[in-house]
Amino acid sequence: MDSFDLLERLKAFGCDNASRDPWWWPESGSFTVVAGAILTQNANWQRVEISLENLRAEGLLTPERLAEYPLSSLEALIRPSGFFRAKARNLRDLSLQMLEDFASFDAFREEAEREWLLERRGVGPETADAILNYACYKEAFVMDSYTARLLEALGYSFDSYETLQEWMLEGLAGREEELFPGLPRAQCYARSHGMIVEYCKVHRKGRKVLVEALESG
Repeated sequence: MDSFDLLERLKAFGCDNASRDPWWWPESGSFTVVAGAILTQNANWQRVEISLENLRAEGLLTPERLAEYPLSSLEALIRPSGFFRAKARNLRDLSLQMLEDFASFDAFREEAEREWLLERRGVGPETADAILNYACYKEAFVMDSYTARLLEALGYSFDSYETLQEWMLEGLAGREEELFPGLPRAQCYARSHGMIVEYCKVHRKGRKVLVEALESG
């Protein structure tokens, strides 16, 4: 099985949940994705949604507002996501640097590069790719714990984020149109990652359940 075979099976299972957003991640293409990508680190998404609602209620889902907001107050708003001190600092620093280097989120969306994101404190490969793909609509395929766990259950082993990503891209290369006719490659990556997450959320109880469910379809 290569990545195309896996994704084709997941789509046949009905895991392509585009009803929540055409790019799967809620409010794609917005600064909300940037905030969510930071907040979701080591956090349950339901807890992240509480934090995002707190930020939204205060009108803080823009880099301009976050950059000037008191750090202690920001910490209180995002406390539900955990690690709130580090995340508040990283989110505000990212907002400040975004405005300094790009002047606005719209410019950042057009010009952002992975290397720039990886230079920011608190931004690793997964967070960088999530921001690039879901906020900036760029060709970045997110690898996460769901992806690693599913492939491990299927007997695959990868020693780094990069080798896992390389395996996924190699199997899919040139065949995105077969999975998602008419969609740009970046959106195919987004929906593919979304299918993996949707599948693992349903079949989350260990290797046997992951494999049996996948092979029985």
